[in-house]
Amino acid sequence: MKIFRSSQIREIDHFTIQNEPIKSIDLMERAASTITQWIIQNIEKTKKYLVFVGPGNNGGDALVVARQLFIQNYIIEVYIIRISEDLSPDCEINLNRIKKDTTIKIKEIYSQKDFPLIQENSIIIDGIFGSGLTRKTDGIASETIRFINNSKVEVISIDIPSGLFGEDNSENNSESIIKADYTLTLQFPKLSFFFPENQGYVKKWIILPIGLHPTIINSTETPFFYIQNDYIKDHLKIRQKFSHKGTYGHVLLISGSYGKMGAAILGARACLRTGIGLATVHIPKLGYQIIQTALPEAMTSIDQSELIFSGINNPNDYTAIGIGPAIGTKPNTIKGFTSLLNDYLNPLVIDADGLNILSKHKELINKIPEHSILTPHPKEFERLVGKWKNDYERLQMQIEFAVKNKLFLVLKGANTSIACPDGTCYFNSTGNPGMATAGSGDVLTGIILSLLGQGYDSKFAAIIGVYLHGLAADIAIETIGEEALIASDIIENLGKAFLKIKHKNVE
Repeated sequence: MKIFRSSQIREIDHFTIQNEPIKSIDLMERAASTITQWIIQNIEKTKKYLVFVGPGNNGGDALVVARQLFIQNYIIEVYIIRISEDLSPDCEINLNRIKKDTTIKIKEIYSQKDFPLIQENSIIIDGIFGSGLTRKTDGIASETIRFINNSKVEVISIDIPSGLFGEDNSENNSESIIKADYTLTLQFPKLSFFFPENQGYVKKWIILPIGLHPTIINSTETPFFYIQNDYIKDHLKIRQKFSHKGTYGHVLLISGSYGKMGAAILGARACLRTGIGLATVHIPKLGYQIIQTALPEAMTSIDQSELIFSGINNPNDYTAIGIGPAIGTKPNTIKGFTSLLNDYLNPLVIDADGLNILSKHKELINKIPEHSILTPHPKEFERLVGKWKNDYERLQMQIEFAVKNKLFLVLKGANTSIACPDGTCYFNSTGNPGMATAGSGDVLTGIILSLLGQGYDSKFAAIIGVYLHGLAADIAIETIGEEALIASDIIENLGKAFLKIKHKNVE
C-alpha cells in the first residue's frame, strides 16, 4: 500500500470527485459510513457519544457519523467548535441535515465555559481537524483538545488525531494534539503514524477503505509504502519438485564469542527454518561442541581464535554471508571484518557488533559491498549517523544513508522500516511489543540471510524477512502472550508464518 503525503491525499480526493464522478458531499457520506460501521461493530452501543466538530471537512465527516449513529439509536451529542463562524460547504450541509432529520442535541463551544460535563461512560468522537492541517492549533481549538485529553474517556479520531500533522511534527505543539485511542484513517495511513514520538497520539490505527479512484492512486508517485500480505505472497519463490539442497543456497553466518554462543544458535536456526539449503556457522573454537550439540542441521567453520572471530578463508564460496551477532569488537575481530569487506564480492547482512565496528571505524562504510543489508536498532543507527532532533529527521537520515552508500538499511522497531538505495522506504505491518526481547534481532539476521542466500535480491530479502519475523511473533503471542515471548518462539512459528502468507489454514 502506498503512503501519501497529506497534500497528495487532497489531490486524490479531488480526482475521485471529478472522475468517478461523485459529488464531494456524497464521498463524505461514503467515507463516514465506513467509520460508522466500524464503530457499530467494535464499540459498545450503550455508551454516550460526544461528537466534537471542527469547521472543515473532517467536521463534516463527524456530523455524518453522528447522524448515522443516531439513526441506529445511539445516544449522541454534537459540539461545534467555533474556531470561526464559517464552516466548509459540506460541513454546513451536514449540520443542516442533522438539524432537519434528527433530534440530536447540538451545542456550540466558543470558550471553556461551554465545555460539557464528560461522564465516565462517554466516548468522544474527534472530528475537529483532519490531515489537511498545516499550522499548530491555538485558541479555543487548542483548549478543546486539552480538555478532551484530560477527560480520561475513550477517544476515536476520524482520519487523524486532531492537531497532528501528516508528516513532520517537529514544529508542532505537543500539548495541542488529541491523544486518540483509535484512529480510523481513511484509505491510507499517514506517515506520522509510523514515528515512535507520536505513539501517544496514535495508540491504535485502523485503515478504512473509502473507494478513492484507483487510477490516481496507481499513477501518483510516493517513496513510502506499507507492507501487506498479498505483496509478500506475490514475491515468495515457489519450491520446485526436483530441487535439492544445493538449489536453495549455502550461507555463512559469522557469529558468537565467549559467553555469547546463543546468538549464533538463534541466527542459524532461524536461517534454516526460513528455507536455506545449507548453513555454515563460523564460530570461535570454544563454540564447536555447543553448535554441534544444539544445532545438528548446521555445519561449522572454526576460527583460529579460541574466543573470538578473527577471519575466514574463501568467503566467496558462499551465496550469502551474515556477520555481527555477538562477535565483539576486539582488534583482531576488526581486522577479520575489514578483510571480509575487502574480499567478499556479494551483498552482506551486517548486524549488531558488525554495526558497532562500522560506527567506530566509519572509513569502513565505503568498503561495504553494494546492496548489503544493515539491520540496526535505533541506538546502533544513532552511532552510525549521529543524533536527530525528531523521528521525521531520523527517517530522512535513514533514507540518505541508504542512498549515499547504495545499501538497504533496516531500522528495527515498531513498524520496522526498510530504506532502499533508490530512496524508497517500506514500513512493516507485522510484529508486536513482545519482540522487545533478547535474541530477536539475531533471529531477524538469520531470516534475512537465508532469503538472500536462496536468491532473493536484497530488497525482497529485507522486506520479506522483516514481514516474516513480525508475523511469526504475532502467531506466537496468540497462545503465549507478549510478555512470555522469547526469540526461539519466533523461530518455531516461522513455518506457520509461511503458511499464513500463502493463505493456508494455520492451527
